[in-house]
Amino acid sequence: MPNLQVTDCSSLFAPRLPHRPPLTTLPHSRFIAKAASLQQQQQQPHLHSASPPSIVNRRHLISQAASLSLSLTTLSTLPLPAKSEEVLSEWERVVLPIDPGVVLLDIAFVPDDLNHGFLLGTRQTILETKDGGNTWVPRSIPSAEDEDFNYRFNSISFKGKEGWIVGKPAILLYTSDAGESWERIPLSAQLPGDMVYIKATGEKSAEMVTDQGAIYVTSNRGYNWRAAVQETVSATLNRTVSSGISGASYYTGTFNTVNRSPDGRYVAVSSRGNFYLTWEPGQPFWQPHNRAIARRIQNMGWRADGGLWLLVRGGGLFLSKGTGITEDFEEVPVQSRGFGILDVGYRSEDEAWAAGGSGVLLRTTNGGKSWIRDKAADNIAANLYSVKFINDKKGFVLAVIIHTRCSTILAILYSWFTLLSWW
Repeated sequence: MPNLQVTDCSSLFAPRLPHRPPLTTLPHSRFIAKAASLQQQQQQPHLHSASPPSIVNRRHLISQAASLSLSLTTLSTLPLPAKSEEVLSEWERVVLPIDPGVVLLDIAFVPDDLNHGFLLGTRQTILETKDGGNTWVPRSIPSAEDEDFNYRFNSISFKGKEGWIVGKPAILLYTSDAGESWERIPLSAQLPGDMVYIKATGEKSAEMVTDQGAIYVTSNRGYNWRAAVQETVSATLNRTVSSGISGASYYTGTFNTVNRSPDGRYVAVSSRGNFYLTWEPGQPFWQPHNRAIARRIQNMGWRADGGLWLLVRGGGLFLSKGTGITEDFEEVPVQSRGFGILDVGYRSEDEAWAAGGSGVLLRTTNGGKSWIRDKAADNIAANLYSVKFINDKKGFVLAVIIHTRCSTILAILYSWFTLLSWW
């Protein structure tokens, strides 16, 4: 068994989706939408939601963005509209071979072959593509099917041809041939918490995070792990409650979300969203921070310039002043229509995308100073909860369809021409 030093740390979850009442089941639709070209669009009126924050109102699931070239609401029941000159985007939709109820959790591509990628989810879901994400097929890994467990695959990461997958119950898979074969690495039963995030960092090296906040690093293919944090999160909070960290006494021992920067720093949101914590390589414990915002935090992450973004429940978006770790944030106006924003993904220092409930999709081209609503997902009755860019030309938005409660992907493939012609 690997040598694991017990400690405590964090988890990379897809941000929690807004609560919603059960809806009548409609025909099942799973697809990938690929933006092949982007052109100008005539401005047309659209509905604004009067729903309470983070609540999906069924009356507003159907958009009035009539200038879209394709309706993305269903795959098999609606005919495709004729193309016109005033087209926002042309979308290609591909069925995902997954069962209703599966939630997609992570996506990654092999750096040496960006046509080859993997998509993970609940109910032991692993899909594979070898054409850049246009088509996906189920992938079976025998070493993950030899027990009576229904694994939840939480995270995947590649560095060169080496790749890692972690899941719950505790499972660790490793590949050295770009995913053609996967080896199961045994883990100690004393591992604190469930593994929810892994990052390939170099040859035979990776960094792993558990849902109790433990951070481990390995340099020998996962056979030995060294604890990077010397103090549990709970112990840190017990020591700092008297220092004025609001809400620390209500901490339940897990994070709501955690995000890693390219240089190895972490920012995590407490389970109740009433404060956040940060960690930098070399620090012996997590550093808690008070939120300077009245509403509770939904999610936090890193900007491309090294600063922080912060989402609050109800649809607010804040950016830190300057770069690095700080408690000083300022709000940026966004057109979220009252629905919660769940994630932000940066394509470059200037361009980023924000996604949220009821198909909310926002774009900035000035580093986040201003945001414009993109209508590409208006006709999708879905909550968009994760934005991931594979490189500066390819990005994916993970979503869960509201009517059928199944997952889908919104994939955007860029070219330099489309970037220039968007606005």
